[in-house]
Amino acid sequence: MKKIAIGSDHAGFPYKEPITTWLTNNGYEVKDFGTYSADSADYADFAHPVASGVENKEFDKGILLCGSGQGVCITANKHQGIRAALVWDLPLAALARQHNDANVICIPVRFITLETAIASVEAFLNTEFEGGRHQLRVDKIAC
Repeated sequence: MKKIAIGSDHAGFPYKEPITTWLTNNGYEVKDFGTYSADSADYADFAHPVASGVENKEFDKGILLCGSGQGVCITANKHQGIRAALVWDLPLAALARQHNDANVICIPVRFITLETAIASVEAFLNTEFEGGRHQLRVDKIAC
C-alpha cells in the first residue's frame, strides 16, 4: 500500500478532505498534516512536514494544496530531496512524473475544479518516471 502525505493551508482546505477520501477509497494510506479548518493558516507550516516526510522516505508521495499552488510548491522545493510540481491539468500531472520524477504534486485550488484536482492526483500517482535521458536531467537538479 502506498503511503501519501497531504497538507494544505486554509485556501486548499476545501479540496483536502475530498482528495483524502478519494485516496483512502482507492487503497492509499494517508497522513493528513493539516490544516484542519478554513481559518487563516500559513502554507509553510504544512508544506514543510509533508516535504520532510517524502524526503525522508516515510511517505511515497506528497500532495500539497493552497490557493495558487505557488506557496506550497516554493516551500516544498526548498527541501533537497523534493521535486514538487505545480499542476493544473492531467497532462502536467503525467509529465511531472514521466520527465521530472516529481514526488510532490501542488494543486492551485482557486484555479481548478475539484474533479480536475482529483483526476490530476490520480494521473500523478499512476504515472511512472521514464528514466533514461530524463534521469540525466533530474540528476542535475540538486545544488
